[in-house]
Amino acid sequence: MSHRGGNSIRSRITEEPRGWEQDESVRLDLYNSDLWLMIDTDGVNAKPFSHGGFANMWAGAQATYAARRGRVFYEVRIGQHNRDVSAPPEERLMFLLRCGWSPLGAGMVLGEEPLSYGYGGSGKASTDSQFKDYGGPFDSGDVVGCFLEYRDDGVPIISYALNGRSLGVCYTANEARNKPLFPHLLTKNVQFEVNFGQRKPWFPPSKDEAAGGWTQIGQLTHRDRQRNYLPPDKREDCTMLMMCGLPAAGKSVWAEKHCSENADKRYCVLGTNSIIDRLKVMGLPRQRNYHGRWELLIERATKCLNDLFEVACRRKRNYILDQTNVYASAQRRKMAPFDGYRRLAVVVVPEHDEYQRRLDRQRKVEGKEVPDQAIASMKGCPIRSSQPPTDGFTVILARQFRSACKSQSIVLHSTAIL
Repeated sequence: MSHRGGNSIRSRITEEPRGWEQDESVRLDLYNSDLWLMIDTDGVNAKPFSHGGFANMWAGAQATYAARRGRVFYEVRIGQHNRDVSAPPEERLMFLLRCGWSPLGAGMVLGEEPLSYGYGGSGKASTDSQFKDYGGPFDSGDVVGCFLEYRDDGVPIISYALNGRSLGVCYTANEARNKPLFPHLLTKNVQFEVNFGQRKPWFPPSKDEAAGGWTQIGQLTHRDRQRNYLPPDKREDCTMLMMCGLPAAGKSVWAEKHCSENADKRYCVLGTNSIIDRLKVMGLPRQRNYHGRWELLIERATKCLNDLFEVACRRKRNYILDQTNVYASAQRRKMAPFDGYRRLAVVVVPEHDEYQRRLDRQRKVEGKEVPDQAIASMKGCPIRSSQPPTDGFTVILARQFRSACKSQSIVLHSTAIL
């Protein structure tokens, strides 16, 4: 993995403030957010990356605290459009922001999974990827108020206001009964500022609404709010899992399952597959829009990944590096920036027939074409249990186990720092 252009990307990175997680005020969460969203030290202003492939990627963040009960709100002021945007010709909606509410452990793409509720600048509201017309469009200079009311039976009612004008009820979220919900912002190439209560409202609730006792979420008592997942205390408490294996071996499947089973660790998956999942055209997987030009898509995703490496090593997080990583030189280079982390290698080696089935399926379903010569070259690399990767890893402990996937053997090489 090359880091050419590193000096340029470093100038875009905002440093992680020391001790920010101990701040008891409500702010944008540096841990529960996308790496390519640069959150200012004040915790209320943010700007996404927009250069290269990032122009097509939504960047999201939750707040540090959720509301558990009552009638609460926050506001977001839509800022300037980023200028360093380069987009493919098929892209239409390049500058958008979505705001709303989501539960603990939610994915960063607001409004596209269950219990995640958003209202966007295109005049659409969404939950679980089901979109509907609501409220009308908004853009730079506008202020959106995001309101959350818990009924006596614990059902949250979500509504919005645009520049002080109530837009009415957007969702009665029966499925989120008694669940604390966090403020959640999602942006594409748009800067923004949130008001959680660190200042008076830009647009106070109307007299009728105020009579009901609306409270800025930042003014809630500790009893009425819940803290989001906390980051590791120090760098030595962070984990880097490096997947090793041939293309289509099952690395991404393992990584996804591991993330699901360890939700509290908030693993951030670094890989071209995870980036491509976030590169969408009107909500559809972007590879469908490339019509066989897979190499172009991979090139854009790889450049994004190189830049994310520069950010990742500066954040206290847990990561899964989802690439082939079969060459010793690549292992050394990729692990070097994560010195001090607890580093582990997960080696995925399916049996021959099972591997061929997976490779064929990947070519047919996803359109990926990995040259046979490249695969043959990778097969000669030492990724067996008898020869664990050692460069960049400290004390190596190996154990072999059967995965939930048929005919797949996985070896775990640990770098526990003793």
